[in-house]
Amino acid sequence: MTIPTDLTRGDALRSLRDQVTTHVALPGEPGYERCVPWNVAASVAPAAVVLATSPEDVAGTIRFAAAHGFTVTVQATGHGAVGVGADTLLVQTSAMKHVVLDGLNRTAWVGAGARWQDVIDVAAPHGLAPLCGSAPNVGVVGFLTGGGIGPLVRTVGVSSDHVRAFDVVTGEGRLLRATPNENADLFWGLRGGKATLGIVTAVEIDLLPIAEFYGGAIYFDGSDAAEVLHAWRAWSLSLPETVNTSIAIQQLPPLPGVPEPLAGRMTVALRYTAVGDFDEAERILAPMRAVATPVLDTVGVLPYAAIGAVHADPVDPMPVYEDQALVRELPAESVDALLAAAGPNSGSPQVIVELRLLGGALAREPRHRSAFCQRDAAYALTVIGVLMPEIADAVVQHASVVTQSVSPWSTGGQMPNFAPSYDPVRPSRVYSEDTLHWLAALADRYDSARVLATGQVIRTQS
Repeated sequence: MTIPTDLTRGDALRSLRDQVTTHVALPGEPGYERCVPWNVAASVAPAAVVLATSPEDVAGTIRFAAAHGFTVTVQATGHGAVGVGADTLLVQTSAMKHVVLDGLNRTAWVGAGARWQDVIDVAAPHGLAPLCGSAPNVGVVGFLTGGGIGPLVRTVGVSSDHVRAFDVVTGEGRLLRATPNENADLFWGLRGGKATLGIVTAVEIDLLPIAEFYGGAIYFDGSDAAEVLHAWRAWSLSLPETVNTSIAIQQLPPLPGVPEPLAGRMTVALRYTAVGDFDEAERILAPMRAVATPVLDTVGVLPYAAIGAVHADPVDPMPVYEDQALVRELPAESVDALLAAAGPNSGSPQVIVELRLLGGALAREPRHRSAFCQRDAAYALTVIGVLMPEIADAVVQHASVVTQSVSPWSTGGQMPNFAPSYDPVRPSRVYSEDTLHWLAALADRYDSARVLATGQVIRTQS
């Protein structure tokens, strides 16, 4: 690939406007600010921003990049953003947010720029559930191409297991349909491989007939952390697949939207969702309700449209740093180690340190196999900190301390959608050796010019 020089870059980029039918913004021009991601800690400063409104805009940008020595990356919301530099064109897909409901077949066609809330707004009034993550303001496509671990994952499996089809533009600038029977290799790799094999412009997903669930969160005072976490560990060992749960040590700042009982203090949030028999779901939760006196209890029968209230993830952009470790078992000793690193009196600067119960339907291979790995993990430990200038270095260093605290029980793995980074060893944590091989081989096939070889994509060594 020929890298553009400073002398030719400006003329080349201006000619990009002749290749697409949408707005192209160069640095300093109106629209360029749309490249700022939700995670504002990521340095995103591309050569140009293409505000795509159609698959043809995406294809035209890729073909232009191949001809002029640029790479191309994509962003809808930027929740999992990593750095983007001046040799890359950024395709911004947030305008492509159409949602077409097929209530009879319980499916939806969803554009690349849609957020899960857009799909919920269309589907929930019909008693249908899109299998979103904990935060409905996250983009649909980025979540699904990373597999998708949602609040009902033990019950329904990884969300990408419920994808029927993709429309995708490859590194050759071709728009293809990927299904189990058409371009099946792409269909395999797009479910878990993130943007390795192309830029998805639309996706067809199953909607499940879930109108309500029993769930919410119970919050305990941080001083009860040891008792609550140890009780949760023992309780989680025998839960049925109808039940999903996580527990998080939280230190939420006193900001608008944070409930007063939780603001400016350490609390422990027990997240809970269950489907099926709601009386049974309440009975299962009862032992945890009795462990300590809650400072706030929001659990009850909720409409599926309120699924985001379970985790109550932040909506406003912020500078976030994440780390993650997957563990094969969670003995009492591992909980003690975690409490020493992130519990009361630890001096932890992290906003959230979460343990999530996995297993259940997640652990089973779907009807159509995918590039998503790590199905054998029993729990996920996720650390989320906010990179405020005065504590940024401490947040990054301490996150490693937290994940290392459970290293004796760790699988060594991570999920595609968590803890994004350019760490060269990260792909081996996310994918098996065989999956890495096949993703790289397919990338060579569908992107031989390496136009999409930027960001967290898998490639053979050049």
